Amino acid sequence: MMTVPRMAAQDWALLIFLSLLWGGSFFFAKIAVAEVPPFTVALCRVVLAAAVLHVVRMALGVAAPRDAGFWRDALVMGLLNNAIPFSLIFWGQREIGAGLASILNATTPLFTVIVAHVFTADERAGPLKIAGVMAGIAGVAVMIGSDVAAGLGHHLWAELAVLGAALSYGFAGVFGRRFRDRPPLVVASGQLTGSSALLLLPMLILDRPWALPMPGWHPIGAIIAVALLSTALAYVIFFRILKRAGSTNLSLVTLLIPPSALFLGVLFLGEEIAAHQLAGMALIGCGLLLLDGRLFRFRRTA
Repeated sequence: MMTVPRMAAQDWALLIFLSLLWGGSFFFAKIAVAEVPPFTVALCRVVLAAAVLHVVRMALGVAAPRDAGFWRDALVMGLLNNAIPFSLIFWGQREIGAGLASILNATTPLFTVIVAHVFTADERAGPLKIAGVMAGIAGVAVMIGSDVAAGLGHHLWAELAVLGAALSYGFAGVFGRRFRDRPPLVVASGQLTGSSALLLLPMLILDRPWALPMPGWHPIGAIIAVALLSTALAYVIFFRILKRAGSTNLSLVTLLIPPSALFLGVLFLGEEIAAHQLAGMALIGCGLLLLDGRLFRFRRTA
């Protein structure tokens, strides 16, 4: 039976800090998309983060792969893990708040379980995972149910866009298994490089940034922050926790991101969270705990 590594106080501190960085990505994005189109924000995020991670990689003496197979896979990973979800989230956040977007994005593990069950032979979902997925789906239904009842009005399409991003992350989680033997820093910098190449043409065609007025310092600062803090630095911390505490403990960050984003949105952006959205978050949280399974393992051990 697999043993989950015990987390030290430093690991918990890093995990909470990582949740603030990733929760902050929704906060920074909400500021950025107020004046900058979503594809432009997404491209700036991945280009800046890729540049920083390549500098870190070279400083540590880690060589970049030379085989074409890696860069082909890095393009696909960049599409699924960066280009599609970043664009959808930023597009959706033009209409919905940072807190709501983070809650919807927390469904990523639910979609990962579904995708892995359908497309892999060794990660079939058992009864506990199925129960977790059902609880998460119920949470989503509670959250967006009022918009559906309103006749596809309000912010339903923005909410569905963020759910589409979570689905893309789910496919990325399964596709990323092929990078198990690659250094994590190489994979992170490689996929960000791939997504930079993929986002350039859509940005030029759809956003036409040369025809837009110069954004203010707040959106520019938010783009720099989401690239350097919520992407480049977050990846470094992510892989450090993964090495020290394991993937099971690292998955707990999914439960911490929505409260972080909610706190930042309410404190700095004046956002309000409705009661049905909090109820939906609670159901999604229950689903994630079922997927994680550690509470049940703890009870059996006790």
